[in-house]
Amino acid sequence: MNILVIEHTIAVVGGIVVFLVAAVALWNDRKAVGVDNQVFKLMLFLLAVGAILAMLAGIGILGNFPKAA
Repeated sequence: MNILVIEHTIAVVGGIVVFLVAAVALWNDRKAVGVDNQVFKLMLFLLAVGAILAMLAGIGILGNFPKAA
């Protein structure tokens, strides 16, 4: 097995796990009020977006840019 395949697999699996944990935490904290809780929700949302980006990079959709001339 190629090291690149292992790296992409870890990125996809890790992205799925992080996304699910962030989504569950965000769902459980949806009714909380207050500025501190709003900042926490924003941080969880950004964590979930980052996990999606990691999954897309692991799949090969992101990060495949051609070399400059």
